[in-house]
Amino acid sequence: MTDILIIEDNEELGQLIRDFLIREGYSVAWEKNAEKGLKLMGEAAFKMLLLDVMLPGMDGYEALQEIRKDQKIPVLMMSARTDEQSKILGFEVGADDYIDKPFSFRVLGLKIKALMKRTYDLAEDRQILAFENISLDVGAKTVFKGDVQIQITGKEFELLEYMMRHPGQVLGKEKLFNEIWGVDCFSDPGSLNVHIRWLREKLEEDPRNPALIRTVWGVGYIFGGTE
Repeated sequence: MTDILIIEDNEELGQLIRDFLIREGYSVAWEKNAEKGLKLMGEAAFKMLLLDVMLPGMDGYEALQEIRKDQKIPVLMMSARTDEQSKILGFEVGADDYIDKPFSFRVLGLKIKALMKRTYDLAEDRQILAFENISLDVGAKTVFKGDVQIQITGKEFELLEYMMRHPGQVLGKEKLFNEIWGVDCFSDPGSLNVHIRWLREKLEEDPRNPALIRTVWGVGYIFGGTE
């Protein structure tokens, strides 16, 4: 599942918004017209939509009317039309919030966080953990690789969640085992290596040459980060 879909026809602004959101830690898709955006929404899942009003072809109001026929996705409308009637029309067709162009990216970021939290009731420490194309929903106990849900066992989920909460940190094998299985557990510590292998097979592009969950020889593992 991707965090945010942007539908914005202005090339420069769309690029700036996408780059800003990626720096903020969101996964992002961008389309330049409503027709392609609606098609993408029919093929993939998104948590939120940033929708420009003035688009070529179908405008933002028409697009939102189509979206609201079968989707409850939160929508933040973006427009240079700052008059009251335009904003009222946006809310009437189903917008959750509205931001006037030109806007500061700090205000945009705050509006997105507030709308995400209000919609999904996210805790301050985020119940949705994401890294590159991997997203983990703590509450729903689900893991997605891109738009594909990964079937994952209880211990695999706990292990992945712990590592995603400590990205870029070297995690010793003993510490990892004690955190997930418990210090009083009678399981074989080798279970950790097995579960790491299973996670790599499910999440890595090349499990034999892992880029997501890397081994730190003689110590343990590191999730994400750099060499």
